Amino acid sequence: MKKLLITISILFPLLAAGQQRKLVSAYAGYDVNALPEIYNYTPIGIRLTFSDSTTLETTGTANGKLKWNKLNVQSSNGQVNNGVLTFNRAQLQKDHYRIRLTLSLPGEAPVQTTLELPHLVGMRFNQYADSLKKNIRFYLNVEGQFSNDRILPLDTNSVRFKASAGQLLGQDLLLPAGDTTRFIQVEAWYKLDPEKYLITTIPVKQLPDKN
Repeated sequence: MKKLLITISILFPLLAAGQQRKLVSAYAGYDVNALPEIYNYTPIGIRLTFSDSTTLETTGTANGKLKWNKLNVQSSNGQVNNGVLTFNRAQLQKDHYRIRLTLSLPGEAPVQTTLELPHLVGMRFNQYADSLKKNIRFYLNVEGQFSNDRILPLDTNSVRFKASAGQLLGQDLLLPAGDTTRFIQVEAWYKLDPEKYLITTIPVKQLPDKN
């Protein structure tokens, strides 16, 4: 009996250690309100899953209790600092809009997950007025259509413009008062993918406004 008790006392810690939960997988999501379609950063949330089916979520976006300073995060694009992922958009495009995250806790083997971010799938002009008035700035409103069905305005950080007449001032088009142009063609290219291209014709108002 004594030998049996000694054997049990030796084996029990080993069995208990073997039954301790282990980190087996992870899931990453981004904060949709942070507009990663436009900005090169976004808060993210991580959910860790263990061998006993329990989960642990990070603070912040995932509304969990795991503090970010307890979790080691390596990113294939940019870096994660206190739950905020900063990334390079040109690299994101080359990587098909996926970022690989390698995650580990102290004493645990690392696990990997992939975070997919939304990307531009199309553009359109959505002008505020039907015609351009001379000597008044005309805003060239371009909207982007994204893979998550969002439609958001694009600016000169992501779009390049060319006009057949007038002067481009940032995203404004200005035609001098004495110009006789009747129509202006405006072209727009997405800087990261010039194949995403738009062209529109804007009529120039010829008659003065009625008082």
